[in-house]
Amino acid sequence: MSASAIRYYERMGLLPAPPRAGGRRCYDESILERLAMVRFAKRVGFSMSEILVLLGGSTGRPPPERWRKLAHDKVTEIEQLIAQASTVRGMLLDTLDQKCPKLVERGASLTKVGRTERSTGARLPTPVVSGRMRR
Repeated sequence: MSASAIRYYERMGLLPAPPRAGGRRCYDESILERLAMVRFAKRVGFSMSEILVLLGGSTGRPPPERWRKLAHDKVTEIEQLIAQASTVRGMLLDTLDQKCPKLVERGASLTKVGRTERSTGARLPTPVVSGRMRR
């Protein structure tokens, strides 16, 4: 891990300020464990603010119930992301099956889908539109 990342984690409050010897930071085993937890949390998709909640107030390992709550919330978030990605994949594959994909009609139909999403709570990624549509 880079020194700048470690300093950043110190500024964020994820790591305590370490003791120094001759102007150099001295880390013990507990800091290495903390860095391993940060690395794992980042790898599984936790944001810095979520990692702060996870590790906040504890000098060692976070309380298991805190981890379980955050992990459960993250699993729900990932499941929604997978569902959205699967829907988008299906939409793309549908267009590949067509000789003429009728993108205008498909785009117009998203307005109808948007109303259904609001009533069911389902969400699709919002398409990014640049430029103007020609008539």
